[in-house]
Amino acid sequence: MREPMIIMAMAVSFFVTVILSPLVIPFLRRLKFGQSIREEGPKSHQKKSGTPTMGGIMILAAIAVTTVWVAPHFTSVSTGTYLLLFVTIGYGALGLLDDLIKVVMKRNLGLTSRQKFIGQLVIAAVFFAVYRQSGFSTALHIPGTDRSVELGVAYGVLLLFMLVGSSNAVNLTDGLDGLLAGTAAIAFGAYAVLAWNQGQYDIAVFCVAVVGAVLGFLVFNAHPAKVFMGDTGSLALGGAIAAVAALTKLELLLVVIGGVFVIETLSVIIQVASFKMTGKRVFRMSPLHHHYELVGWSEWRIVVTFWTVGLLFAMLGIYIEVWM
Repeated sequence: MREPMIIMAMAVSFFVTVILSPLVIPFLRRLKFGQSIREEGPKSHQKKSGTPTMGGIMILAAIAVTTVWVAPHFTSVSTGTYLLLFVTIGYGALGLLDDLIKVVMKRNLGLTSRQKFIGQLVIAAVFFAVYRQSGFSTALHIPGTDRSVELGVAYGVLLLFMLVGSSNAVNLTDGLDGLLAGTAAIAFGAYAVLAWNQGQYDIAVFCVAVVGAVLGFLVFNAHPAKVFMGDTGSLALGGAIAAVAALTKLELLLVVIGGVFVIETLSVIIQVASFKMTGKRVFRMSPLHHHYELVGWSEWRIVVTFWTVGLLFAMLGIYIEVWM
């Protein structure tokens, strides 16, 4: 029976994060690896300055341990599993470098946008090269149908866009205590259900490993946060969910299941475009969660609302693929 496999994987990942956190958080604090808060952000965030960051390393450790150690006992570990680990650790390492520059230089900006983009692009390109050489399909599945459209080499362009775009979108969502941890758990949970439904049990194990890891992290990241995941975690989660979407051939559903991430990104695009064209801002501040902060919503109310919206999007994604 494979059902206990899912519970075991989630439990192991959860407890790895929970056990590591009390060890890693004080260590990060001793190294003075605290978060720098941008001055133009909400004033209420200034009190968060100095909170240990780079907590994403605990998430990465839990995912890797669970996927490599637990999964082989219950299912075969495919090339797809190693591709998922490559993307997750690759984007996590890029985020770690970004975080290190921030904490060492004591500034809220790490790598330049160009440097980060090149790093994201290189990892995505390697992913596609191995993906295609391993014989994975380059067809684009139409959700809710049995139809697919063969893209050939053009699928590589789609993958680059997905991986880079998703990692940045998820990164933008990481702005409030517990916001990203909760929405990521929901989104990966939805993909776990869909991967299981396809019989891709190794990918389902990876997804629940992520769910367990971020829920374990949430124990220490819920408001008031004792640690932030930093770009180490957010870039890794963004790249991972895009890779999962590709390997399950549910690329288009990423827009639905990751609806919160899409909305957050659109709010930034709309804000920038509006200001450049009219000199006026649509939102009080972007990404969208900051707008609601300035409107007067409590941080916890915003987070729970976004979690709820994320859950609705996840349920819609599952409905489209499984029952339509």
